[in-house]
Amino acid sequence: MRVVSGRFRGTRLEAVAGDKTRPTTDKVKEAMFSMLMPYLDDGDVLDLYAGTGGLGIEAVSRGMNHATLVDRQFQAIKIIQNNVEKTHAKEAFTVLKSPAQDALQKLAVENKKFELVFLDPPYAKETIATDMHDLVNHHLLADGAIILAESNDVANLPLEDQSFKMIRQKQYGITVVTIYQYSSF
Repeated sequence: MRVVSGRFRGTRLEAVAGDKTRPTTDKVKEAMFSMLMPYLDDGDVLDLYAGTGGLGIEAVSRGMNHATLVDRQFQAIKIIQNNVEKTHAKEAFTVLKSPAQDALQKLAVENKKFELVFLDPPYAKETIATDMHDLVNHHLLADGAIILAESNDVANLPLEDQSFKMIRQKQYGITVVTIYQYSSF
């Protein structure tokens, strides 16, 4: 794994050993960031299931200001910290060891707002709809925020509602990438 583009381009990233995480393949990551290009200009990123930290690191590399990388596994946190070190830009990252819901509550207390959110939970857990709801309830989204959800092809993804509009969806094998835009109106 490596950073594909931007100021950290070519930086090799470590992966978490074992099967506790599922790193996004380079092909899918490149497709994701091609879809996200119009939205990667300043702002803060939240990667709620960071794994290796690769998506948040790539987002900062391509133009976002800061990424908050959350994972609940000790081994993943160590890898994320190592990968952040490799960027030589530690100030652009916050690493939190926490379950997703606890992290959202902590970030809400800190009055954080995010312009871009990555949701790539374990496929079997199907927490994307709940996570999106909690992001709204905790007031963690800037108006117009983009949420990129990665799921499998059998996931029960949320449909559009008064807060979210689906702006793009693409399938790569069993992986489905869905992009939503948030509106507080």
